[in-house]
Amino acid sequence: MPTLEEIQKNFAADHFATQAAGCEIRLAEPGHSLCAMVLESRHCNAVGMLQGGAIFTLADFAFAVAVNAFSDYATVSLQHSITFLAPARGKTLLAEARCVRSGRSTCYYTVSITDDLGNSVAQMTVNGFVTGKKIS
Repeated sequence: MPTLEEIQKNFAADHFATQAAGCEIRLAEPGHSLCAMVLESRHCNAVGMLQGGAIFTLADFAFAVAVNAFSDYATVSLQHSITFLAPARGKTLLAEARCVRSGRSTCYYTVSITDDLGNSVAQMTVNGFVTGKKIS
């Protein structure tokens, strides 16, 4: 089983999430992950609120880590549904992905997005498709 450091190194290749958005992996287990994003002005929209795309990117990254970090075959998203609940008030955004169902060719995950003050910011569900592509 890969270590957290090995997983972080592998996912550093997701340049948009890790470099452009600043997502980081804090916990990775089979079917479960916790990822974070320290909020900066680059994550805000024109009215100074956290951009929905930043929230989505962190949640999608958490799904990718939870579903792929311990898998032999790559899983990609088929469908996402996100509901924005409240503005983030803290300094860090957290996304926790959990597997609800994992089958031979599809999976279903939930992702809870909160801030570091414990406020619920959004909820996401994700349907994934297990590809035949080996993860090296």
